[in-house]
Amino acid sequence: MDLARTVLGGAEGGWRVLLLACLLLLLAPPAAAQDAASLQDRHAALREQLASNPFQRPLHIASQVGEGSLQGDIHARFEQPFTVLAAALQEIGHWCDILILHPNVKGCRVRPGDLLDLNLGRKFEQPLDDTQPFAFRFRMVSARSDYLQLALDADRGPLGTSAYRMTLELAPLDARRSFLHLSYAHAFGLRARLAMQGYLMTLGRDKVGFSIVGRRDDGQPLHVGGMRGVVERNVMRYYLAIEAFLDALPAPAASQAEHRLQLWHAGVRRYPLQLQEPELDSYLEMKRREIQRQQDSR
Repeated sequence: MDLARTVLGGAEGGWRVLLLACLLLLLAPPAAAQDAASLQDRHAALREQLASNPFQRPLHIASQVGEGSLQGDIHARFEQPFTVLAAALQEIGHWCDILILHPNVKGCRVRPGDLLDLNLGRKFEQPLDDTQPFAFRFRMVSARSDYLQLALDADRGPLGTSAYRMTLELAPLDARRSFLHLSYAHAFGLRARLAMQGYLMTLGRDKVGFSIVGRRDDGQPLHVGGMRGVVERNVMRYYLAIEAFLDALPAPAASQAEHRLQLWHAGVRRYPLQLQEPELDSYLEMKRREIQRQQDSR
């Protein structure tokens, strides 16, 4: 019997593994900066990488896969004041505005107890009954005048995954600039490992991440693949959602949702090698309806 079909369970199982890949993002490694000075020191340590990189902007991505665990980080500098960004990110409802930008997130609502209920699905319109429910706890770890840290947590995930956590840190660099750190980590068991291996043998075989791990004979960069590639693609999708949300803040409130959609899609178009997403018109039509459905449920 074909190994990929055994692991993935056919086409239906295949999209469930894609949902697993989507979920692999939403976690945080145990080591956060914990205060403004530490995060500012990290900015100084990454100064060279932020100044010169393939992204052509102040952004750095890293990832690693251990025995039974996965971890990734994005650091980025924003030309916006800390006070403005921190105030927006502290609102739990704004995280639904952020997460819904991802094409696999079909719905998000806030429940009492600081819970975020997500519906995960495929990259086209679906009834919520056909999606995978998933819940996160929203935690404000630290909210000081010069430092913000918040986390999204989930104890369990699909296919034997566990200990989901995403952490966001933010600190001012000066009166006009801020430094952001998005971190994630999770644990996975044998079932999740086999499912991901099946995906990487089939649908994800030729897909790559962002980290450059070598050079080809013609001098072109060789990008990381495998599970590191999966998690780098997903963390970039979610980072671009955070970036789109923050960059849309100056727009009038009535037009911010549309502005976020346009910014997110423009962001993914910068990276056609890694991110293959729905065309703009299809994405906008799908997301406008999903956002309206989300607003109607509040």
